[in-house]
Amino acid sequence: MSGASSGDLQPATAIRSTRQRLAIAEALAACDEFRSAQQIHEQLRTSGYSIGLTTVYRNLQALADADQVDVLRNDNGESQYRHCSTGHHHHLVCRFCGATVEVQADPVERWAGKVAKDFGFSEVTHTVEVFGRCPACV
Repeated sequence: MSGASSGDLQPATAIRSTRQRLAIAEALAACDEFRSAQQIHEQLRTSGYSIGLTTVYRNLQALADADQVDVLRNDNGESQYRHCSTGHHHHLVCRFCGATVEVQADPVERWAGKVAKDFGFSEVTHTVEVFGRCPACV
């Protein structure tokens, strides 16, 4: 567990705080791995919170749009969400247990910049996620 609280979720772009959004943010802050909307919905319902799945999806999208959560797509194309640190970073994700490690990758940054420059691209962004098997699942 990261020990982060919902108070750590400061938006890059301000969004309206609602009771549902706060509950979702708290659920994400209490977990270190990426979670699907269905998993977050189930977690909230199990803890006695009455919330619809559509509301969870809508609020997760708002949090992602405001750069308050990271989103990645798993091997099945499903979006998964995680409260992460601020600033640009990448992830190592275990395919078996979902354990996630945030990593800085200066060589990736240099490579992306060089490839963009070589092809005349500007205003380049990128996403790099590395999937594998963590030491606990070997």
